Amino acid sequence: MITSVIQGLLVGFTLIVAIGAQNAFVLRQGLRREHGWLVAGICAGCDLALVAVGVAGLAPLITSSATALQLARWGGVGWLVWQAAIAFRRARRPRRLEMATTANDLSAAAARPVILATLAVTLLNPHVYLDTVVMLGIIGGQQPSPAGFVAGASLASLVWFFGLVGMAHWLSPKLQDPRWWQGIDIAVGAIMLLVAWQLATRTL
Repeated sequence: MITSVIQGLLVGFTLIVAIGAQNAFVLRQGLRREHGWLVAGICAGCDLALVAVGVAGLAPLITSSATALQLARWGGVGWLVWQAAIAFRRARRPRRLEMATTANDLSAAAARPVILATLAVTLLNPHVYLDTVVMLGIIGGQQPSPAGFVAGASLASLVWFFGLVGMAHWLSPKLQDPRWWQGIDIAVGAIMLLVAWQLATRTL
């Protein structure tokens, strides 16, 4: 089970830390102290639900057929290598995390607009379903302990999002430095390749 937890933790981190609207939004709410902990909890909870649905739904299908197992294995390897290539390409042209504001200024006294904005920035991105439900579902379904994989991926979300809020003032200037993101992307690419190799060489 420990192996599955570590796999979930590594793959979860590599997906979450990519520059995106969700991270910028969470960091902004932490800086402004506008329901930052609530925002982090919603983001982590959505990740947990999506990964759990993917693993629970795809694991029985994958393990029921040797052909499906091989397709899932090499599909997962291909996706991980592709994600690694994207990370290395980002590292060649590093960018900064833009602290963009939402269309309407969110009042610190009103939680409802913040909740709706968080759900929108999290769930209205079509890539989140491919990454969490489909691909993490495929990779998690092949683990010795699918539940351990879900736990690891969920732990990655908790650590990242709550870390962004808790350390917002310290992280903000650093995450706006392209050199930090270059280092992060290189690490992300390396981890993706490591997990792809482990998946490709595992005995099923």
